Amino acid sequence: MAEHTDHIEQAIVRGDWPKVYQEASVWSQALVQAGRKDPRAAFALNIVHLIRGEFAAAWKIHGQALQEPDDLAKVREWVDALAAKHPDQGHAHLVMGLFLAQAGQSEQSVEHYKKAIALAPQSPYPHFFLAQIHERAERPEMAIKAYREAVKLDPAYAPARTNLGVAYQEQGSLEMAIPQFREVIKLNPDDAVAHANLACALAEQGKQEPALKEYQEALRLNPNDAEVHFALGGIYETRNRMDLAVKEYEAATQANHDFSPAHTALGWIALNRGHKHEAMEAFNRALKVNTEDASAYFGVGRVYAERGKNTLAMENFTKALKLEKNESKRNAIMSYLHSIGKTWDT
Repeated sequence: MAEHTDHIEQAIVRGDWPKVYQEASVWSQALVQAGRKDPRAAFALNIVHLIRGEFAAAWKIHGQALQEPDDLAKVREWVDALAAKHPDQGHAHLVMGLFLAQAGQSEQSVEHYKKAIALAPQSPYPHFFLAQIHERAERPEMAIKAYREAVKLDPAYAPARTNLGVAYQEQGSLEMAIPQFREVIKLNPDDAVAHANLACALAEQGKQEPALKEYQEALRLNPNDAEVHFALGGIYETRNRMDLAVKEYEAATQANHDFSPAHTALGWIALNRGHKHEAMEAFNRALKVNTEDASAYFGVGRVYAERGKNTLAMENFTKALKLEKNESKRNAIMSYLHSIGKTWDT
């Protein structure tokens, strides 16, 4: 055990993350074979996954390292000792920052990321993780600045480019976001998420044809992504290709039965085709999954209104108005209520 921790500590200080992963993997396998556990081995794997941008894998192993109080304490003791032993090594502070951020002390991690930046000025990683703290704290401009610095230090660091692109997109700077997504695809042509990100940004620019192609490529690489099926369905619906839209929305529900937006979209297409029973079933499926789906409540209200069940219709319209946050969609509901109000009054 001491041999594994020594080798991992030495690799951390050097910033040799492949070696950290190799040693932690061997250690983890030995622990499994011995029927034992040590959260430090899991934590070492966790930090490498984070550095690689493999967030799903990092989260999966997070529970083996930092979930139980005793495990948290043991990892904290190890990380504290590492930082105390190597106070002038930037990578030791990076690891401390990663520990604190995952232990619910995000703001405290900032100090260690900044120390890592000062002590390891060529490393993109502390900039990358500092940017994530800024994002969670709703400091988008500071996040973008930190992501830009990470990309400047390592132009091939795809996770930083991805997050920079998303940050630009959330700010409405599509002309800045799209080149980042394209660069990620150059680095990793088989990255389905990168193709989906690029497709989304192109669609927001109104470039439907190239967006459609990128969504199709994302689905070729990952056929079971419900959100991409849904987004592609949205493009087909915008182009009035309703049969193709239905196909993609249904594929979204098959990939994830609990993906309520697809059920709602199917409900609206059915309602607009005059298939009230089918529409009601789809809206109810959506509401079973998400009881705050304003569009589904509006759809249910529409079905009841067309069936002459005005009391039930108004109950659902009221819920829709209460839950709808989008101003244009609220206006659409109000406009519809105004139009049917004249009919109900006669």
